[in-house]
Amino acid sequence: MASTKAYLDYISEQLAGLDDVRIRPMMGEYLLYYRDRLAGGIYDDRLLVKPVPAALKMMPGAPKEIPYEGAKEMLLVKEVDNREFLCELLQAMWPELPERKKKKPARK
Repeated sequence: MASTKAYLDYISEQLAGLDDVRIRPMMGEYLLYYRDRLAGGIYDDRLLVKPVPAALKMMPGAPKEIPYEGAKEMLLVKEVDNREFLCELLQAMWPELPERKKKKPARK
C-alpha cells in the first residue's frame, strides 16, 4: 500500500517550520531529506527515521519497523502530531546522518 497524498501533505505541513526539508517521491513512497541528508521517509502512511543515536535517545522504546521488504529497520515516529518534537528530532539527528554521496563524473 502506497502512502496517501493526505498523509504526505500532513507531514510536510508539520515540518514547515524547518528550512531545507525536502520530500522526494520514490517508487510510490517518499524519502525525507533534511539539509541534504537522508533522514528517513514516509512508507505506507508511516513516518520512519534512521536509527541514529539522537533519534534513539529522543524516542526510547520506539518500535523498529521495516519500510519495505529487504530494507534495514527504521524507527517509527509516533508523535507526528507534535510539530515542535518533529522539528527538534530532525535537528538533533542531522549531525549524525551520513553526508550525501557525491555523484561520480560521467565517463567519456
